[in-house]
Amino acid sequence: MPARAPRRKGGGSRKRIPKSRERRGPRPDQSPLALDDPQIAEVVTRVGAAGGAVVGAYRDPLAGRALVLASLPVSAVQPTPFQRELSPTHTKRLAQRIQESGSFLDPLIAVADPSGRGFWTPNGRHRLAAAQSLGLESITVLISAEPDLAFRILALNTEKAHNLRDRSLEVIRMARALVTRNRSAKESDYGAEFESPALLTLGILYEQNGRFAGGAYLPLLRKVDRFDPMPTLAAALRQRTSWASRIQAIDERVTALTKELQKRGFRSPYLRAFVVARINPVRWVQAKKAEKKPLMPLGEALTRMAASVRQFDVASVKTTDLAMIAALSPAD
Repeated sequence: MPARAPRRKGGGSRKRIPKSRERRGPRPDQSPLALDDPQIAEVVTRVGAAGGAVVGAYRDPLAGRALVLASLPVSAVQPTPFQRELSPTHTKRLAQRIQESGSFLDPLIAVADPSGRGFWTPNGRHRLAAAQSLGLESITVLISAEPDLAFRILALNTEKAHNLRDRSLEVIRMARALVTRNRSAKESDYGAEFESPALLTLGILYEQNGRFAGGAYLPLLRKVDRFDPMPTLAAALRQRTSWASRIQAIDERVTALTKELQKRGFRSPYLRAFVVARINPVRWVQAKKAEKKPLMPLGEALTRMAASVRQFDVASVKTTDLAMIAALSPAD
């Protein structure tokens, strides 16, 4: 009888990551690109105009797209205009670690600035700020010839974890930039870039109030918010602005109810999430994994919430009611 595979401490066996049997991308000998290759001619010219120097060029291992490795003046690189705010604490810590290591090893991802002035980095804002604080003359960048890469921030940015506010603000800023870039585009055309329709709605709310409690409304929006079928992205954003105004009005009443509960002696940090959960019309409805349709239209859900928040009875709330909310509330 064959011996059993050893079990890991703590129980279950280690899950195997599936490996593709199909080989993809260029072979190693197909990867290098000559600096006079037509695919990168525009990028090479832009690097020279910015006062930089091309170090090399190659095809990326997945799709074989052209990439240029270059050294640029630090002043020639700027973060994309729709990125989240810079974290001074993270920048200081990162600069300190780079200083301690004695080397700046990670290139920034960059694309050409559409305005024609230098380059944008959709991935590397904090490394760029660290380079500036360390007084570096130049910085190494990996440049893509595809400007649309600038709108794939959420998929690319692994430098510092995004919280819900950061992600939402980046998505709504991207959406506003894309409205002027492609006036005939629809929301669904940028599903990968936006990641979730809920982030668009929350982004508008965070624009209006940076301290908005988006985490309390995320469970609702995940179940009822979908990419808007409006014919254009601009029209869809106007609709979302209307929805955001309705959510803000509901939240004002939620704030008042939360204060009433505090006066009654409730001190849980999940009071707001509790109130929102109680008025959520799809709170106990489970969506099927393969189902793409919302459990109900967002407009209808907000109408029901507005009615429920007006009828909310703080006298009916018990301390034990808060236990499940504390366990299930998403981080904001």
